[in-house]
Amino acid sequence: MDRQDSDDIMKFLDGMASSDDVLFGFLDGGNHSPEIYPDSGNFTAGEESDADNDVAGSNSEENKTFWFEQEQLLQATLYRTSSIETKIRQATKQALKEVRSKGTQCVCRKPVTGGCRSCLRGEVSRLLREAGYDCVSCKSKWRSNHEILAGEHEYLEIVDQSGSKKVEMRVVIELSFRAEFEMARGSDEYKRLVGILPEVYVGKTERLRTLIKILCTAAKKCMKDKKMHMGPWRKHKYMQAKWLGTCERKSMKLVAETETETGESDMIAKAKQRVSMLNYGIFENVSAGMGRPAAVAVV
Repeated sequence: MDRQDSDDIMKFLDGMASSDDVLFGFLDGGNHSPEIYPDSGNFTAGEESDADNDVAGSNSEENKTFWFEQEQLLQATLYRTSSIETKIRQATKQALKEVRSKGTQCVCRKPVTGGCRSCLRGEVSRLLREAGYDCVSCKSKWRSNHEILAGEHEYLEIVDQSGSKKVEMRVVIELSFRAEFEMARGSDEYKRLVGILPEVYVGKTERLRTLIKILCTAAKKCMKDKKMHMGPWRKHKYMQAKWLGTCERKSMKLVAETETETGESDMIAKAKQRVSMLNYGIFENVSAGMGRPAAVAVV
């Protein structure tokens, strides 16, 4: 799966020079559009508004209105952006272009030809750190309960405190954002909505919370209209857990060093094992030639 995700990202990168808006899906330049989803921040994990329970109206006109409104909400949310988000987005765009020009080389313990998603994140993180951003790898992990299945997810994150009020702001970088919401059996309306999403998400957690709410509401509507069961891994609370729950933050530099050290340890262990087996054969042959019992080499 990692290889496929990495390949998909690189396909987008191949045409990025002329389609940055398609890749990132944001119109940079400040808050030019009013926020028309004002109550989105009031939703907590797993909560649903009364409107969610009534979104499957059978009237075709109501159906058209629903999807039109969701599209407007989505575009308005993507349109609004702050100056720090714009700067990080431009830096991420530049990092991806550099990765495209040089190619991704796997440095993990299980290298994949053409690079894997983990190594792609590591390379982007390294380039962002060189650009002056404190970029780290985040791994969210949650247990199953009566509302949600267990799962885990990895993404990049930058914590910025450069604002005038020195308030900490989390900026999430998800290199395969659109794929997280795609459904093979989704309706044409839902697929159109997902198609508006950027392939690479770079934005505040507050904006991400709103996007998740819009897409999960649309997914619920889509499945209800098609009279299909909605997978628990597509529900609101599960999707929130990926990026908005508790996570372990780790520098990608430390991750690379750890994997390198582990890889070296494995190589040393295998070398010792080979030496041990070689010595065993030598001692056995020598002992047999001298008429003494074979000795076992201990390393």
